[in-house]
Amino acid sequence: MSRAFVFPGQGSQAIGMGRALAEAYPAARAVFDEVDDALGERLSALIWEGAIEDLTLTQNAQPAIMATSMAALAALEAEGLGMEHVSFVAGHSLGEYSALCAAGAIDLADTARLLRIRGVAMQEAVPVGVGAMAAVLGLDYAAVVEVAAEAAGDEVCQVANDNDPGQVVISGHRGAVERACEIAKAKGAKRALLLPVSAPFHCALMEPAGAVMGEALAGVVVRDPSVPVVVNVRAEAVTEADRVRALLVAQVTGEVRWRESVQWLVGAGVTEYWEIGAGKALSGMIKRIERETVQRAVSTPEDIAALKG
Repeated sequence: MSRAFVFPGQGSQAIGMGRALAEAYPAARAVFDEVDDALGERLSALIWEGAIEDLTLTQNAQPAIMATSMAALAALEAEGLGMEHVSFVAGHSLGEYSALCAAGAIDLADTARLLRIRGVAMQEAVPVGVGAMAAVLGLDYAAVVEVAAEAAGDEVCQVANDNDPGQVVISGHRGAVERACEIAKAKGAKRALLLPVSAPFHCALMEPAGAVMGEALAGVVVRDPSVPVVVNVRAEAVTEADRVRALLVAQVTGEVRWRESVQWLVGAGVTEYWEIGAGKALSGMIKRIERETVQRAVSTPEDIAALKG
């Protein structure tokens, strides 16, 4: 049975995530300690005891979700259930950084710092209130591409995330996104609703953040990943460090092609998907993309005990 580890993105954050793993596994605790040191602050305290409003801020959520994923992976490694048992890794948006860290392409401390920079840069790229994102449910990808183009006018409105056959997320100027929601409903969408996000991710409005990430990534060591990483903007596996670096920059403004990424993995023979870290959002998407797959969520000591059993 071919297996992939997949890593969640923004929206999966929750107060208390990873705490039980840190208490049960010294290796998991060490991950949170290293991220705290890399950022020069106690992000772990915010994750475990803070306010959800603070944790949800993009600059905090991105390194926090990655840290929780890496702590879960460290616990798996401690039980002999780690990277030696996977054929591929993939992550959703910021989860791609977690996947690359898991595959040894970027060190943990560098990954934490990059995600803090990424979070700040994405937040600062567009003034609050100018941009928006919306989820369109019940229309296929091609239909939503048409909706976005029709709504855009002289503004930005484009597909940001192609999540699964029934869920496509659009991003851009608020007015254009709101128009797109109305057009989508008129074309038969079950729902089209604005998302509670602070910036319009994965669209052309993020170009200033892309420039920031280009500079930041130029300053860190990126290695060839130990297992192929299926990347968001290409929906195919990548194994070379130089491509990894370039595609992470492209990812800031580019589309998260999650549905196609999972289809690529299925085509490569992957039948089992372990979601490493907080939440189960990706597991649900994968099941809707390909019913004949097995999902496992790995976020607590109990989850790991069940996998050992």
